[in-house]
Amino acid sequence: MRKILVIALLGVFSLAALVMPTGANPVASADSVPNPTVTGPIPANVPPGDPSHDYTFFTTDLDLASKGYVEEEYFIEGTANRYNIPAAVLPPMVPFTDPTVISSGHEYKTRIVVRRPISPWRFNGTVLLEWQNVTAGYELDAMWIPLAEHITRSGYAWVGVSAQYVGVHGFPPPLLNQGLKAWSPTRYGSLDLTGGYTIPVDSMSYDIYSQAAQAVRSPDGIDPMGGLNVKRVFALGASQSAMYLTNYYNAIQPLAGVIDAFDFAVSGGPFREDLGVKKFRYLSETDLIALDQIARRAPDSNELRSWEVAGAAHFDYYSQLGTQPIGARDGIVAAPVSCVYPPYSRIPFYQVGRAVIDNLVRWVKYGIPPASAPPIELDMTPPDPIARDSYGNALGGIRLSQHDVPTATNTGLNLPPYPQSFCIFFGTHIPFDEATLAALYPSHIKYALEVTKVTTKNLLRGYIVWQDALATIEEAWQADIP
Repeated sequence: MRKILVIALLGVFSLAALVMPTGANPVASADSVPNPTVTGPIPANVPPGDPSHDYTFFTTDLDLASKGYVEEEYFIEGTANRYNIPAAVLPPMVPFTDPTVISSGHEYKTRIVVRRPISPWRFNGTVLLEWQNVTAGYELDAMWIPLAEHITRSGYAWVGVSAQYVGVHGFPPPLLNQGLKAWSPTRYGSLDLTGGYTIPVDSMSYDIYSQAAQAVRSPDGIDPMGGLNVKRVFALGASQSAMYLTNYYNAIQPLAGVIDAFDFAVSGGPFREDLGVKKFRYLSETDLIALDQIARRAPDSNELRSWEVAGAAHFDYYSQLGTQPIGARDGIVAAPVSCVYPPYSRIPFYQVGRAVIDNLVRWVKYGIPPASAPPIELDMTPPDPIARDSYGNALGGIRLSQHDVPTATNTGLNLPPYPQSFCIFFGTHIPFDEATLAALYPSHIKYALEVTKVTTKNLLRGYIVWQDALATIEEAWQADIP
């Protein structure tokens, strides 16, 4: 009976979102962006894990066929401009005026990876165009991995764009080269993001991204979307990719107009506020501590929503679970993990990321603005500026039940700092002992009811989707706590 009541409550909320009246957000004109030449799909000639590597790098381990989806890889090529904006500055120096072209006609060839519904009836009209992340020295599907279950059950299409030098060409010696060309010379040897090694690193990345968007929204020749009716293209980027997309939003979006909304994860900003294009930024604790996001805070507006998730880390337990098996299969050499504190926060940051996508669609499609959220509270005491309770957990912010009904200390803080290791991105997870759990939750029912209350409140505010809310509540009722 309890499960039936929970499903009924969550179903009412979900149905309400579906029947809201439609509105209008005009799609920007994109006539100025040329279509690249598209080749493919490039066949996978061996199964994933084969030492020849003649298959799509980081091909998903999700069973797409059972969900009515297909994964395909395409090469795109054309000519790109260079602009008077920084290409590889972290954090970016963001111009708030339209740029000028430094030079044009630079040839490139790169790849896109498409994961889409096979049937047009499964497609919801929105393409999620991810700027692939290369911080680790190889291309990481940073947003696909945590969002994949929601993407496929909701009918989105996902496209990963190889726009940056490191992802294709790899790090220069003496650093380890795990770029596409080194990983599989047979498959990716013809790719080039340097104009024949004649132009600065990443200076074509913005035009390459625009042309990839054009290829999926207005195909000319081979259609990477297999004939699906694309109604919206959303830009997605996490961490370094969000920094590049900040430059793109502020400088290139006014010129190109091929993106309908922007989704910035664990970084991004500051943003101009005169484009009329919706943008959503959601952050972990780590981003406030280590990535200058306190200085980049901005109030919500008709164009911007910013959410901060208490207890969450930049790269957490769930990101590691999704990434490690694929990297091991593909022969990726991972950076060693040797942290001061036990690593990997277990606050499910991905749940908020899934809700962000749905909120952004409702905002663009129906004109329904997402709820605002309180920021994480600060006390500005170095080296950790975040205000915390007696257990070390952050105050304020979006408080998922795993944080607001705690069974551990979860933070976005760890040491040593980058570049000595990536530990600074992992956060911490320190479980409470049995005595602490017993003091907090005298009975299992008390614990489960508190989780149910907090989770339902977060659902009604739109911070999570109903499927994740149901899973969280069911897990709480089945947990052996205390």
